[in-house]
Amino acid sequence: MSLHVETLGRGADLVLLHGWGMNAGVWAPLLDNLADRFRVHLVELPGHGASPYDPARPALAHWAGAVREAVPRGAAWIGWSLGAQVALRAALDAPGDVASLVLVAGTPRFVQDVDWPHAMAKDTFRQFADNLAADHGATLERFLALQVRGAEHARDTLRWLREEVRSRPAPRDAALDNGLRLLLETDLRNELRRLSCPVLWLLGERDTLVPADVSHQLEVLHPDGEILVIGGAAHAPFLSHPARSLQLLESFLDGAPALD
Repeated sequence: MSLHVETLGRGADLVLLHGWGMNAGVWAPLLDNLADRFRVHLVELPGHGASPYDPARPALAHWAGAVREAVPRGAAWIGWSLGAQVALRAALDAPGDVASLVLVAGTPRFVQDVDWPHAMAKDTFRQFADNLAADHGATLERFLALQVRGAEHARDTLRWLREEVRSRPAPRDAALDNGLRLLLETDLRNELRRLSCPVLWLLGERDTLVPADVSHQLEVLHPDGEILVIGGAAHAPFLSHPARSLQLLESFLDGAPALD
């Protein structure tokens, strides 16, 4: 499975991974600035955008492996939402391939458990999956709205997000189904302490999908990680607050403390 990758800029290698149902176009607000300082590799996940989908390789490790095969070894990776879990899996499976990680609205587990309250309710998630099976288009449209719910500038951000997502090929139905299953089933909590590279968890204060209070649990599970919360942001802080997100990303990637 050879994924679609767009490369631009010059400098140290930087991999960008979008979230479920999206495509590489979501990074547009940051792209010019990042490309001035990095050699940016915009990867589209399996079955998203222009990337093919292989139903014989459905596991998160398969998706992570496909990305690793498509980008230079030793790059810094930025993953958003599902892309953050793919990036996490890659760093755990092949530590030498990932120099550092930025996990935007990332979490080791998206759904609630008895000891994991700061996540989506499992019943809510399953209902979302049922709706997807009934109507992919309408469900994806509702998911776009969830990205910005509660954020400052939500209406303008949602309008831009809809236009950008629609400007590229629609995700394959099978990839959407499989990606949602990955979000439902993935649990990387017990593996976080194995991470050997620098990690920044970048969260949105008003995120309803990955609540910012998950930071308290991340501090316990991954004490070596840096955790920052962007005030006024929801699930897509780099869209609603691009300047602040860029400042924190560049500070971390430069190896400096990204002070909140």
